Amino acid sequence: QGEKCPDYIKGKASFYGKKFHRRKTASGEIYNMYRYTAAHRYLPFGTVLLVKNLRNGKSVKVVINDRGPFVRGRVLDLSYIAAKKIGMLREGVVPIIAKILRCGR
Repeated sequence: QGEKCPDYIKGKASFYGKKFHRRKTASGEIYNMYRYTAAHRYLPFGTVLLVKNLRNGKSVKVVINDRGPFVRGRVLDLSYIAAKKIGMLREGVVPIIAKILRCGR
């Protein structure tokens, strides 16, 4: 199962929205800010994560379909709707822990 998937990833998450809406992601899919997706630097596309905002305890399930974030110190870039669901739109960057539910497609 685990190609290069750890059990958990922990760190800071950011999100991306309108500017990238309808643009092609690294996986070839078109980015939709209203779908529960995320970008990670190396997790295989199709990997499913349960991401928990450590500031408020809210969680969201996302699928990796893009590469990023390319900002030092960040481990995950969530879609707009995923970020909204875990209440991080105002802060923009929050500490998270993400459990890998499925590695790859």
